[in-house]
Amino acid sequence: MSLIVDEHRHYLQDYSRLTAFRHAIQELVTPGSVVVDLGSGTGILGLLACEAGAKRVYSIEETGLIELAREICAANGFADRVHFIKALSTRVELPEPADVILADQIGHFGFEAGLFEYFSDARRRLLKPNGVTIPQRITFCVAPVEHAPLWEQIEFWNRPSMGLNVQPARSIAANTGYPIKLTPEQLLGPSVDALSVDPSLSGSQPLHLTCTLTVNRPGTLHGLGCWFVAQLSPSVTMSNSPLSESRIDRRNVFFPLDRPISVQPGDAVAVTMHILSGQIAVTWTMDIYKNGVSTAKPVRFTHSTLNGMLISREDLRRTHPAFIPTLSPWGAARLTVLTLCDGKRPLAKIEQDLLHRHPELFPSLSKAATFVAEVVTRYST
Repeated sequence: MSLIVDEHRHYLQDYSRLTAFRHAIQELVTPGSVVVDLGSGTGILGLLACEAGAKRVYSIEETGLIELAREICAANGFADRVHFIKALSTRVELPEPADVILADQIGHFGFEAGLFEYFSDARRRLLKPNGVTIPQRITFCVAPVEHAPLWEQIEFWNRPSMGLNVQPARSIAANTGYPIKLTPEQLLGPSVDALSVDPSLSGSQPLHLTCTLTVNRPGTLHGLGCWFVAQLSPSVTMSNSPLSESRIDRRNVFFPLDRPISVQPGDAVAVTMHILSGQIAVTWTMDIYKNGVSTAKPVRFTHSTLNGMLISREDLRRTHPAFIPTLSPWGAARLTVLTLCDGKRPLAKIEQDLLHRHPELFPSLSKAATFVAEVVTRYST
């Protein structure tokens, strides 16, 4: 079975998630509504909209999952109401504006799956002035966390492997956000709702959040636990919070400290976060105060996923403004295919011409055809 399909089996098994979306859709979708389902996957949210009375659903999905979504839609008797569009939503034009735009591109901490960028674009171009989105708000939640096993995975890089020094990876590991399913027992204190925003209005603007966390039990602070609360509709919320009774089956995010800090009840952790949702980049600063926030100098840690990125010197060189690029042989082959897509030549002719022009790259017509298919399916209409 395709691993992508199996991933969506996991989503469809999440009763809490689907129940929350069903109730929100029933609250906001009325008979006659036009609905847009962004990044629709198997199309389940669009089908729930049909159940709620939508007269038309535009199901937008960029991957091959759209074919499975078509079959599932037909199997449920909604093929006459759902229009499938294989594309990225930011490149789609619709024949009519929507009453409701919905998506579950929320990720683990509320922003990683592209919700902010896609929703802001969709509100501007695809939604009626009085239309609504599902979700309507995202709240970012933060808590102090004790998690020795995960922190040990970071500390692993300080120890030799087979007698060899692997310490250069330690900085990368300490500047990484880790998807993990937290439990209430791993929290050193209550969570704080650090920021609440409408994703359709925030767009690609940086997100800034500040909060102060209170420690209420003795332990060892290893980092921050982060999750979201999504306001799907006026009366429906959905969350992956470890404290939620109806928690959806989705992991949280753990942002580590460079070294553990022993804490006691009454200690405080001042947190500042800067999030670039489009780049999935997070910078986090933690000031740990003993006996609460005071004038005493705190212990400070600053981390950023920008310091955890793996970027080769070769790729970095190619991004310098003074770099003068030239096409590689494979780039030239791609340019050949794009040039041959002139609206006149059939695919078979393009494959033959490519093979003739680049025999050093393609040992057979079938190899050329595979390359052409990859280019044409991505860039042609």
